[in-house]
Amino acid sequence: MQQLLEPLTFSRGPAMKNRFMLAPLTNSQSHDDGTLSDDEFHWLVMRAQGGFGLTMTCAAHVQAEGRGFPGQLGIFSDDHLEGLTRLAAAIRAEGSRSAVQLHHAGMRSPTELIGTTPLCPSVNEEFGARAMTTEEVEQMIDAFVAAAVRAERAGFDGVELHGAHGYLLCQFLSSEINHREDRFGGSLENRARPLFDVVAGIREQCGPDFQLGVRLSPERFGMALEEVRTVAQRLMHDGAIDYLDLSLWDVFKEPEEEAFKGRSLMSWFTDLERGNVRIGVAGKVATPAAAAACLDAGVDFVLLGRAAILHHDFPNRTAADPDFQPVSLPVTRDYLANEGLGDAFIGYMQGWKGFVAE
Repeated sequence: MQQLLEPLTFSRGPAMKNRFMLAPLTNSQSHDDGTLSDDEFHWLVMRAQGGFGLTMTCAAHVQAEGRGFPGQLGIFSDDHLEGLTRLAAAIRAEGSRSAVQLHHAGMRSPTELIGTTPLCPSVNEEFGARAMTTEEVEQMIDAFVAAAVRAERAGFDGVELHGAHGYLLCQFLSSEINHREDRFGGSLENRARPLFDVVAGIREQCGPDFQLGVRLSPERFGMALEEVRTVAQRLMHDGAIDYLDLSLWDVFKEPEEEAFKGRSLMSWFTDLERGNVRIGVAGKVATPAAAAACLDAGVDFVLLGRAAILHHDFPNRTAADPDFQPVSLPVTRDYLANEGLGDAFIGYMQGWKGFVAE
């Protein structure tokens, strides 16, 4: 339990004061043009005040056509810099480190939001998406890199690439979704090329102390566990990233694939050679005891989602009382408002079964 409160250093940039990172959480609170709203500012700064070692934004789209949600934060234009700069400064003032999660929804961009046909590595009839041209893939890679440069200009300590949950970088990784025949399709090396090209571009164009993380999810959306392990191992061997964020849905579950059952999904990554790269996990970490169990299982930090929604000061509460037990669900709208959620975020949470009291 004590290790949860110890600092965590990275190969680049500042240390986290503890092992708690705010997970990147969709909240639908930003303005329609992607600029930061006061509600989103308030929600995030409260988490920094509550003791999180690193406060990460929701997924911020790097191209206008990559928008995935109503009220999504944007980072595809210099028009977003004013709000992002204000946010980075406020998070730093509270003693937390900061990161923007960079995102492109790809085929999961709703047509009604983006006003055009969504993009995908290959034609996808289920989502009504069209295949990207090679030039469009290259432009997308450049957009991720440009967004990282923009985040650094705004004063953030780093960025995380959203390579999970069936969004565009994950769509390229998936052999079920990606049927391309150019250098971005076919072999795993080709399907992973956009991700590694983005990593290389950020390292080339951002400063030497700018932190870089990658989020991967090893299951669902056509992901094969062995392939995700291979990508994770290469990312760590290369040493170009500072941390790997594994979104596991449930940190203590076994893999879905029969060949990998018999041990936890988490263990298939903690046994990789990580070099100087830190590993964090997300997925139903609801109590201090669960967070400590993750560290005992071999990870370096935990990312809190629902737990951070329910208690903006989860890390501070843990420091004051290691036996702290979170509030029971469902909670009222007033409770969530007091925890810093705006009306749009509370409305979004009402879609989570059993979370908000009727």
